[in-house]
Amino acid sequence: MSDVVVLSLRTAPVGALELAGVTPDRLAQLPQREIAALPVRHAGRAAALGDFFTVKGERAARVRLEGDLRLAEGMGAGMMGGELVVEGHAGRDVGVAMTGGAIEVRGDVGDNTGGARPGAARGMVGGEIVIRGNAGEDAGAGMRRGLVVVTGNAGRGTGRGMIAGTAVVFGQTGPDAGRWTKRGSIVACGPVARPATFRYACTYRPPHVRLLLLYLRERRGLDVADRWITGRYDRYSGDLAELGKGEMLQWAGE
Repeated sequence: MSDVVVLSLRTAPVGALELAGVTPDRLAQLPQREIAALPVRHAGRAAALGDFFTVKGERAARVRLEGDLRLAEGMGAGMMGGELVVEGHAGRDVGVAMTGGAIEVRGDVGDNTGGARPGAARGMVGGEIVIRGNAGEDAGAGMRRGLVVVTGNAGRGTGRGMIAGTAVVFGQTGPDAGRWTKRGSIVACGPVARPATFRYACTYRPPHVRLLLLYLRERRGLDVADRWITGRYDRYSGDLAELGKGEMLQWAGE
């Protein structure tokens, strides 16, 4: 038994590499040879994890993936616990439908991070996803609970259709953020393209945002500026086309 399972990319995929079944809670039960034999799909065809990755370690709920994984899809999908760290860029569908645990990507990610599986109405229902880079479209879309953090820019539809949960973006947040949100919070430290169906409520210093940002700096090691921790935020209620019980908090200065 080891402390961490390390998956190092040795054969770059030439098409989409689907890793939906590769989760820390699953790898925690398996010896090294069975980890290498886990089924994946490459360009729509069946393959094994060991065809692409060198596997070191076994039976550990901490997993580290190394390499440029922009063509890898579904990392951490359905994850229930443990810790997954990606040392590089990742593809779409990171952490879709996850229920627990923590994912950290030290690079950019594709669309639908923390979102829903195809045809499902609900995205992630627990856990944390931290993106140390930019995110594509629909980060945190349909999330029921949990936390999605993007240190760079986030694309269109961040938090679209959220039922609850929290999304934090330190950079620029694209159009349609929070559209059709029922509940939950979007914290925008940078510019945000806010839907017209959100209405201004007040400007204040939200204590829960201060605690959250301190947690991200002290426990997750993120570079969170003091001005965001102590600053004022404009609060907008929405989406008024839905329940209107969600909120968008946009940093308004010190």
